[in-house]
Amino acid sequence: MNFNETALSGYINMFWQFSWPQWVVFSLISNLLLYLFSIGLYVFIDKTCRKSPLQEKDHPVSASDFYLSLFTVVCNSLVMLIGVFLWKNGWIELGTTQSGMKISLEVIALLLLMDLCMYFFHYAAHLPFVYKMIHGKHHEHVSTNYLSLFVLHPFETIGFGLMMLVLLLCYNFSVISISIYLSINLIWGTIGHLNREFFPASFDRFFVGTTRFHNRHHLDETKNFGFYTSIWDRLFGTYK
Repeated sequence: MNFNETALSGYINMFWQFSWPQWVVFSLISNLLLYLFSIGLYVFIDKTCRKSPLQEKDHPVSASDFYLSLFTVVCNSLVMLIGVFLWKNGWIELGTTQSGMKISLEVIALLLLMDLCMYFFHYAAHLPFVYKMIHGKHHEHVSTNYLSLFVLHPFETIGFGLMMLVLLLCYNFSVISISIYLSINLIWGTIGHLNREFFPASFDRFFVGTTRFHNRHHLDETKNFGFYTSIWDRLFGTYK
Protein backbone atom coordinates (compact mmCIF):
# COMPACT_ATOMS: atom_id res chain seq x y z
CA MET A 1 0.00 0.00 0.00
CA ASN A 2 1.48 3.34 -1.07
CA PHE A 3 1.21 6.66 0.73
CA ASN A 4 -1.92 7.74 -1.15
CA GLU A 5 -3.70 4.49 -0.38
CA THR A 6 -2.66 4.82 3.27
CA ALA A 7 -4.08 8.37 3.39
CA LEU A 8 -7.31 7.23 1.72
CA SER A 9 -7.66 4.36 4.18
CA GLY A 10 -7.12 6.88 6.98
CA TYR A 11 -10.00 9.03 5.73
CA ILE A 12 -12.26 5.98 5.44
CA ASN A 13 -11.33 4.97 8.99
CA MET A 14 -12.13 8.51 10.20
CA PHE A 15 -15.63 8.32 8.70
CA TRP A 16 -16.04 4.80 10.09
CA GLN A 17 -15.66 6.24 13.59
CA PHE A 18 -18.42 8.84 13.09
CA SER A 19 -21.34 8.44 15.47
CA TRP A 20 -24.85 8.29 14.00
CA PRO A 21 -25.66 11.88 15.05
CA GLN A 22 -22.46 12.97 13.28
CA TRP A 23 -23.50 11.04 10.18
CA VAL A 24 -26.95 12.66 10.16
CA VAL A 25 -25.42 16.14 10.36
CA PHE A 26 -22.73 15.29 7.78
CA SER A 27 -25.22 13.85 5.28
CA LEU A 28 -27.57 16.82 5.57
CA ILE A 29 -24.80 19.42 5.25
CA SER A 30 -23.03 17.66 2.36
CA ASN A 31 -26.26 17.17 0.39
CA LEU A 32 -27.29 20.77 1.03
CA LEU A 33 -23.91 21.95 -0.30
CA LEU A 34 -24.35 19.80 -3.40
CA TYR A 35 -27.82 21.28 -3.88
CA LEU A 36 -26.41 24.82 -3.67
CA PHE A 37 -23.56 23.88 -6.02
CA SER A 38 -26.06 22.63 -8.60
CA ILE A 39 -28.09 25.84 -8.41
CA GLY A 40 -24.93 27.94 -8.67
CA LEU A 41 -23.68 25.96 -11.67
CA TYR A 42 -27.05 26.30 -13.41
CA VAL A 43 -27.18 30.06 -12.88
CA PHE A 44 -23.54 30.51 -13.95
CA ILE A 45 -24.01 28.61 -17.22
CA ASP A 46 -27.34 30.27 -17.90
CA LYS A 47 -25.84 33.75 -17.45
CA THR A 48 -22.65 33.13 -19.41
CA CYS A 49 -23.89 30.86 -22.24
CA ARG A 50 -24.65 32.79 -25.44
CA LYS A 51 -26.75 30.06 -27.03
CA SER A 52 -30.44 30.73 -27.52
CA PRO A 53 -32.89 29.19 -25.03
CA LEU A 54 -34.32 25.82 -26.02
CA GLN A 55 -37.73 27.08 -24.95
CA GLU A 56 -38.98 30.64 -24.87
CA LYS A 57 -39.14 30.99 -21.09
CA ASP A 58 -37.87 29.13 -18.04
CA HIS A 59 -40.46 27.42 -15.88
CA PRO A 60 -41.43 29.84 -13.08
CA VAL A 61 -39.95 29.13 -9.65
CA SER A 62 -42.72 28.46 -7.13
CA ALA A 63 -42.71 28.15 -3.35
CA SER A 64 -44.03 24.56 -3.55
CA ASP A 65 -41.19 23.56 -5.88
CA PHE A 66 -38.67 25.19 -3.54
CA TYR A 67 -39.93 23.24 -0.53
CA LEU A 68 -40.10 20.01 -2.53
CA SER A 69 -36.52 20.54 -3.71
CA LEU A 70 -35.41 20.90 -0.09
CA PHE A 71 -37.24 17.68 0.77
CA THR A 72 -35.30 16.02 -2.05
CA VAL A 73 -32.13 17.05 -0.21
CA VAL A 74 -33.50 15.31 2.91
CA CYS A 75 -34.30 12.17 0.87
CA ASN A 76 -30.79 12.13 -0.61
CA SER A 77 -29.44 12.40 2.92
CA LEU A 78 -31.57 9.41 3.92
CA VAL A 79 -30.15 7.37 1.04
CA MET A 80 -26.64 8.25 2.20
CA LEU A 81 -27.49 7.09 5.71
CA ILE A 82 -28.86 3.79 4.35
CA GLY A 83 -25.58 3.37 2.47
CA VAL A 84 -23.61 4.06 5.66
CA PHE A 85 -25.69 1.48 7.53
CA LEU A 86 -24.98 -1.14 4.84
CA TRP A 87 -21.28 -0.23 4.89
CA LYS A 88 -20.96 -0.42 8.68
CA ASN A 89 -22.70 -3.80 8.69
CA GLY A 90 -20.43 -5.30 6.04
CA TRP A 91 -22.92 -5.36 3.16
CA ILE A 92 -21.01 -2.73 1.21
CA GLU A 93 -17.21 -2.77 0.99
CA LEU A 94 -15.27 0.20 -0.35
CA GLY A 95 -12.14 -0.27 -2.43
CA THR A 96 -9.08 1.98 -2.07
CA THR A 97 -7.43 1.44 -5.46
CA GLN A 98 -5.38 4.31 -6.89
CA SER A 99 -5.03 2.73 -10.35
CA GLY A 100 -6.12 5.27 -12.96
CA MET A 101 -7.14 2.53 -15.39
CA LYS A 102 -9.24 0.65 -12.83
CA ILE A 103 -10.89 3.84 -11.60
CA SER A 104 -11.73 4.85 -15.19
CA LEU A 105 -13.27 1.44 -15.92
CA GLU A 106 -15.28 1.54 -12.70
CA VAL A 107 -16.61 5.03 -13.46
CA ILE A 108 -17.60 3.95 -16.99
CA ALA A 109 -19.27 0.83 -15.57
CA LEU A 110 -21.22 2.92 -13.03
CA LEU A 111 -22.33 5.37 -15.72
CA LEU A 112 -23.54 2.67 -18.12
CA LEU A 113 -25.15 0.44 -15.50
CA MET A 114 -26.88 3.32 -13.74
CA ASP A 115 -27.99 4.70 -17.10
CA LEU A 116 -29.57 1.33 -17.92
CA CYS A 117 -31.23 1.08 -14.49
CA MET A 118 -32.49 4.65 -14.68
CA TYR A 119 -33.82 4.07 -18.20
CA PHE A 120 -36.13 1.27 -16.97
CA PHE A 121 -36.97 3.10 -13.75
CA HIS A 122 -37.80 6.25 -15.70
CA TYR A 123 -39.82 4.30 -18.27
CA ALA A 124 -41.79 2.67 -15.45
CA ALA A 125 -42.41 6.10 -13.92
CA HIS A 126 -44.32 7.00 -17.09
CA LEU A 127 -46.83 4.20 -16.73
CA PRO A 128 -50.19 5.99 -16.31
CA PHE A 129 -50.87 5.16 -12.66
CA VAL A 130 -47.28 5.72 -11.53
CA TYR A 131 -47.03 8.91 -13.57
CA LYS A 132 -50.17 10.37 -12.03
CA MET A 133 -49.16 9.49 -8.46
CA ILE A 134 -45.40 10.11 -8.60
CA HIS A 135 -43.66 11.42 -11.72
CA GLY A 136 -46.20 13.95 -12.97
CA LYS A 137 -44.95 16.67 -10.63
CA HIS A 138 -41.55 16.69 -12.32
CA HIS A 139 -43.19 17.04 -15.72
CA GLU A 140 -45.09 20.13 -14.70
CA HIS A 141 -41.74 21.63 -15.72
CA VAL A 142 -42.27 21.43 -19.47
CA SER A 143 -39.60 24.07 -19.61
CA THR A 144 -37.05 24.00 -16.80
CA ASN A 145 -35.39 26.13 -14.14
CA TYR A 146 -32.60 25.77 -11.59
CA LEU A 147 -34.82 23.68 -9.27
CA SER A 148 -36.15 21.25 -11.90
CA LEU A 149 -33.53 18.60 -11.15
CA PHE A 150 -34.71 18.47 -7.54
CA VAL A 151 -38.47 18.68 -8.13
CA LEU A 152 -39.07 14.97 -7.63
CA HIS A 153 -41.45 12.81 -5.67
CA PRO A 154 -39.67 11.31 -2.61
CA PHE A 155 -40.19 7.79 -4.01
CA GLU A 156 -38.25 8.78 -7.13
CA THR A 157 -35.36 10.24 -5.18
CA ILE A 158 -35.10 7.24 -2.89
CA GLY A 159 -35.60 4.83 -5.80
CA PHE A 160 -32.72 6.32 -7.77
CA GLY A 161 -30.53 6.14 -4.66
CA LEU A 162 -31.43 2.53 -3.91
CA MET A 163 -30.45 1.50 -7.45
CA MET A 164 -27.00 2.93 -6.77
CA LEU A 165 -26.77 1.05 -3.47
CA VAL A 166 -27.70 -2.23 -5.20
CA LEU A 167 -24.71 -1.80 -7.53
CA LEU A 168 -22.45 -1.10 -4.55
CA LEU A 169 -23.72 -4.30 -2.93
CA CYS A 170 -22.73 -6.26 -6.03
CA TYR A 171 -19.17 -4.96 -6.47
CA ASN A 172 -16.53 -3.27 -4.29
CA PHE A 173 -16.17 0.00 -6.19
CA SER A 174 -13.36 2.33 -5.19
CA VAL A 175 -14.20 5.33 -3.03
CA ILE A 176 -12.60 7.49 -5.73
CA SER A 177 -14.70 5.91 -8.49
CA ILE A 178 -17.89 6.43 -6.50
CA SER A 179 -16.97 10.06 -5.77
CA ILE A 180 -16.21 10.78 -9.43
CA TYR A 181 -19.45 9.13 -10.54
CA LEU A 182 -21.54 11.10 -8.04
CA SER A 183 -19.88 14.34 -9.16
CA ILE A 184 -20.64 13.54 -12.81
CA ASN A 185 -24.20 12.61 -11.87
CA LEU A 186 -24.87 15.97 -10.21
CA ILE A 187 -23.22 18.02 -12.95
CA TRP A 188 -24.94 16.01 -15.71
CA GLY A 189 -28.31 16.38 -14.05
CA THR A 190 -27.82 20.12 -13.73
CA ILE A 191 -26.72 20.51 -17.34
CA GLY A 192 -29.53 18.22 -18.53
CA HIS A 193 -32.12 20.57 -17.05
CA LEU A 194 -30.71 23.77 -18.51
CA ASN A 195 -32.86 25.72 -20.93
CA ARG A 196 -29.84 26.18 -23.20
CA GLU A 197 -27.95 23.49 -25.09
CA PHE A 198 -24.61 22.91 -23.38
CA PHE A 199 -23.09 20.31 -25.69
CA PRO A 200 -22.00 20.72 -29.32
CA ALA A 201 -24.52 19.29 -31.79
CA SER A 202 -21.90 16.73 -32.89
CA PHE A 203 -22.20 14.98 -29.50
CA ASP A 204 -25.48 13.37 -30.62
CA ARG A 205 -23.53 11.00 -32.84
CA PHE A 206 -21.55 9.81 -29.80
CA PHE A 207 -24.74 8.69 -28.00
CA VAL A 208 -24.38 11.42 -25.36
CA GLY A 209 -27.50 12.39 -23.40
CA THR A 210 -27.24 16.09 -24.20
CA THR A 211 -29.27 18.97 -22.80
CA ARG A 212 -31.46 19.01 -25.91
CA PHE A 213 -31.94 15.23 -25.59
CA HIS A 214 -33.50 15.57 -22.12
CA ASN A 215 -35.32 18.79 -23.01
CA ARG A 216 -37.12 16.90 -25.75
CA HIS A 217 -38.24 14.36 -23.15
CA HIS A 218 -39.93 17.17 -21.23
CA LEU A 219 -41.66 18.16 -24.48
CA ASP A 220 -42.50 14.59 -25.58
CA GLU A 221 -42.85 12.31 -22.56
CA THR A 222 -42.86 9.13 -24.69
CA LYS A 223 -39.23 9.59 -25.81
CA ASN A 224 -35.69 9.91 -24.41
CA PHE A 225 -35.81 8.12 -21.06
CA GLY A 226 -32.03 7.83 -20.72
CA PHE A 227 -29.91 10.12 -18.60
CA TYR A 228 -26.19 10.04 -19.45
CA THR A 229 -26.51 8.43 -22.87
CA SER A 230 -29.01 7.82 -25.64
CA ILE A 231 -27.82 4.21 -26.05
CA TRP A 232 -30.81 2.52 -24.43
CA ASP A 233 -33.35 4.77 -26.15
CA ARG A 234 -31.81 3.94 -29.51
CA LEU A 235 -31.74 0.25 -28.63
CA PHE A 236 -35.34 0.08 -27.39
CA GLY A 237 -36.88 2.45 -29.95
CA THR A 238 -37.65 5.44 -27.74
CA TYR A 239 -35.03 7.83 -29.13
CA LYS A 240 -36.02 11.17 -30.59
